[in-house]
Amino acid sequence: MKGVVVIGTQWGDEGKGKVTDFLAEQADVVVRFQGGNNAGHTIVFDDRKFALHLIPSGIFRTEAINVLANGMVIDPKAMLDELEMLKQGGVTDFQLYLSDRAHVVLPQHIELDGLMEDIKPQHKKVGTTRKGIGPAYTDKFARIGIRICDLIDEAAFKDKLTDNLKYHNTILTAYGKPAIDIEAVFDEYYQYGQLLKPYVTDTSRLLNGVLEDGKKVLFEGAQGALLCIDHGTYPFVTSSSPTASSVPLNTGVSPQYITDVVGVTKAYSTRVGSGCFLTEFNNDTASKIRDAGNEYGTTTGRPRRIGWLDTVVLRHTKRVSGVTGLSVMLLDVLTGIDPLKICVAYHLDGKRIDYIPASITDLERCKPEYVTLPGWHQDITKTTKFSDLPDAAKQYLNTISELVGIPISMFSFGPDRTQTIVLDDVMNT
Repeated sequence: MKGVVVIGTQWGDEGKGKVTDFLAEQADVVVRFQGGNNAGHTIVFDDRKFALHLIPSGIFRTEAINVLANGMVIDPKAMLDELEMLKQGGVTDFQLYLSDRAHVVLPQHIELDGLMEDIKPQHKKVGTTRKGIGPAYTDKFARIGIRICDLIDEAAFKDKLTDNLKYHNTILTAYGKPAIDIEAVFDEYYQYGQLLKPYVTDTSRLLNGVLEDGKKVLFEGAQGALLCIDHGTYPFVTSSSPTASSVPLNTGVSPQYITDVVGVTKAYSTRVGSGCFLTEFNNDTASKIRDAGNEYGTTTGRPRRIGWLDTVVLRHTKRVSGVTGLSVMLLDVLTGIDPLKICVAYHLDGKRIDYIPASITDLERCKPEYVTLPGWHQDITKTTKFSDLPDAAKQYLNTISELVGIPISMFSFGPDRTQTIVLDDVMNT
């Protein structure tokens, strides 16, 4: 038995999809455990590029079982579109299962997502993807949500949809929005449910069975730990917990099955949407990093905000997620940038601190403290081992490891599967 969790240590977009795809070669099962199609993982191999939003990154490994677990919220139309995208790309040989307990994203959630963002003043906008994720999770915790097991049951779906839309149409019409037609949504989405029905199962039973059989399970998070609803930079967060701590609840397995946590970080920092970002900078260097790293959202296409690596953030994620190894991605993007900076602490009202304050107003007053390191100018995209790296690149990686107190388990220096070097084979140790 081995349960390895891959999480983002920053605000998402760290390269988790590549790490998961890479590790999936040795996994029996790959599981998405939270979020919805507000996330995006880009997988590149054999000169092909796929953007995944719901389906686990192990879908390209024919031997792997892929699971969308109960902690997710599923837009049925988006999932069917993604399956069609895979089909058009020649990806048809896979094993895929969808939890009967996952909640469903419906048109009213998408409308409400946009409405709630639009009525906020500019400085309070979260920067949501407007995919309906937050309202779907709100319904879940308000106990008026519709689950996949309801979607595929005609009578249950009709009954729950009627109650749900009576409530949400009251809100929509109060703000001058048109009411959503219950019959139209029922007719469309019930058919989607029937198309997805062959994939639906009790994924908790499935996962516990394979773990009890001694198999290797890879749990794939979406977004990043600083977007966690509990431990992130609230309120500028997502509506679920992307931390390893949430895996047992979101998949229906015991915590005892989690053996390793791989924290994925970029060699620098990025953030999409609103919220405090202490190491952010806007200059020619930021533009160079953005272009070299193709720092535009997989889901939204929005340009990402650029900042120096922040080890206060990484240590925070280490604490709340139990990170056992770091995967440093996009190291090649920093080639030619000299000098480099790494944030090591904050200063709040004249006091040096080594933590992220709970209050967003306190966090916004913090000033980052940096160490400066030399950069490198050599091309590292054809590196075959750690010792091939320029001394400055080796120093940069070693400094990250020392500052965070976590060994580097792998690093990446290009988008392809082959441009990855593993220092600690977590799937086999």
